[in-house]
Amino acid sequence: MEGKIAILIVYVDDIIITGDDRGELDTLKLYLAGEFELKDLGALRCFLGMEVARSKSGITVSQRKYVLDLLRDTGMLGCRPAETPMEPNAKLDIEGGKDVDREQYQRLVGKLIYLSHTRPDIAFAVSVIRQFMHSLKKKHLNAVYGVLRYLKGTPGKGLFFKRGNDRMVEIYTDADSAGSSVDRRSTSGYCTYVWGNLVTWRSKKQPVVARSSAEAEFWALARGICEGIWLRRLLSVLKIIKSWPMKLYCDNKAAVNIAQNPVHNDRTKHVEVDHHFIKEKIDDGSVYLMHVPTREQTADVLTKSLHKPSFENLVSKLGMVNIYEPA
Repeated sequence: MEGKIAILIVYVDDIIITGDDRGELDTLKLYLAGEFELKDLGALRCFLGMEVARSKSGITVSQRKYVLDLLRDTGMLGCRPAETPMEPNAKLDIEGGKDVDREQYQRLVGKLIYLSHTRPDIAFAVSVIRQFMHSLKKKHLNAVYGVLRYLKGTPGKGLFFKRGNDRMVEIYTDADSAGSSVDRRSTSGYCTYVWGNLVTWRSKKQPVVARSSAEAEFWALARGICEGIWLRRLLSVLKIIKSWPMKLYCDNKAAVNIAQNPVHNDRTKHVEVDHHFIKEKIDDGSVYLMHVPTREQTADVLTKSLHKPSFENLVSKLGMVNIYEPA
């Protein structure tokens, strides 16, 4: 039916069916039951280790059991919790240190990568430790245990998708200029919100060395806009009415001014491609670029290790809650 949506998600023998028309969903389930041997488990409660809880105010997705199993398997259930996933301003390199079991390290990091699908608060730490999968030392394994100690204190944290009237798409982008002590590459991060809820995020070391903080921010801006364009296409496929332009937030005034200024000079030639791309999206009304103070830059938690007050403030802006905490 026109205007009706049914979505089928399949992973091996696990299936999720959702949509906006109960009759269509029942018809789809009857059809699938006629073709395959199925068991209807009712409302979604668990999928691939992700636990779903519902309330009148929204939906929470967490991986509490996955975290507890991971802590039990690694003998960390009795460890002292850490306040943050990584020590503030921590820098890992490849020089010196004792060799460790590579398979153990890779296995642990792989599990943390999967956990970060619902835990953006560990995304930066995981992006750092995964860079040493093939040249690791004892200090790198200690960094992994640091993430586990943080998880010991926050096993039930998860993403909360609230009900609301906000119909905006917002993108926060940030970069930590020359943050890597190994090759001086910058780490960029972005997080996107649809209708006030966090839906995608990424923390990633940039592929080339930026020659200025503005260049590093430009690279992050371009990646954030690409993610926004993908979201716009997805919303269009789902036939969801959109409110444009998307709001793009950056805490680097130089990058914002260059993006909005059509005049090129010698200082911006090395970022000209990204500049043209960003300026084009601003001019056609797809994006509205705004400066945001660093203390309110949510993506900052995806680019560097922070002290507890700043870390907890930004994690709260990610829409993370712990439904297992005492009321």
